[in-house]
Amino acid sequence: MSQPPLFKEELISQIPAVRLLMAMGYQYLTPEEALALRGGKKNRVVLQEVLEPWLKAHNNITFKGQTHAFSEGNIRRAVETLVNEPYRGLIPTNARVYDLLTLGTSLQQTIDGDKKSYSLHYIDWQHPARNVYHVTEEFAVEKRGSHDTRRPDIVCFVNGIPLIVIECKRPDLVAHGGPGARQDKAVGQAISQMLRNQRDDEIPDLFVYSQLLLALSVNDAAYATTGTPREYWSLWREDLDEARLGQMANSPLTGEEKQRLYNWRKYAGWVRKYFDEREAPPQSPPALLLPTCGKG
Repeated sequence: MSQPPLFKEELISQIPAVRLLMAMGYQYLTPEEALALRGGKKNRVVLQEVLEPWLKAHNNITFKGQTHAFSEGNIRRAVETLVNEPYRGLIPTNARVYDLLTLGTSLQQTIDGDKKSYSLHYIDWQHPARNVYHVTEEFAVEKRGSHDTRRPDIVCFVNGIPLIVIECKRPDLVAHGGPGARQDKAVGQAISQMLRNQRDDEIPDLFVYSQLLLALSVNDAAYATTGTPREYWSLWREDLDEARLGQMANSPLTGEEKQRLYNWRKYAGWVRKYFDEREAPPQSPPALLLPTCGKG
């Protein structure tokens, strides 16, 4: 059976991170499924086929003691407001989207002849369990003014909105830079890639939605928000029990989950075997597939 290099970042950084996210409750989407949920268009980044039904199911109007649904037209307007926010530069547009995500939008609707404005929310911040969570890999996004694409390693969605972008690197990579500088580490290359992708001529349309950016290697991790300069990226410190994290990362997947996670890859059979051998049986100590994100 053919196999990829053992230091391939997919094996030692990317898939373990995805498995942990799945253990935390994120539903896995193959790259093909994620593309279908955005209408097959790589210049779109919101999974509108997820967002629209969620808005219908989790928003309503209370009027004179009775509950009414938002009209189909208002649901469409709410989606269009979010996905068609004019681009006025990365930071101003991200700030406007942040307001929409945190405060919602106001929509006019007539009920029993009375026309008023009502608030609709894109995320249920008070009841996190009511939201839907997805994660995908190799999320192809067209560059501005081009059909060329960039492919962030991992993107996490809440209600179809891409809130987290993650770049993973294998630990044997060393970027060029001054001695002792962060860019000398493999995680520094992930930061450089993240900064490049946010430029106006790259894929800023993804980052106007993102609220958390992560750069990962096996023993290092850094985080920031959209537009953060390199020098202000911070070391990720994880205070949770390492054994518990490892057990979560190695928790067995169902047959269906394995099929969807592994079968689209170039070395599907070998990759599946590699991780099957490392899944932690219920009574066994964890093998720590998960990259140990920097301890402080």
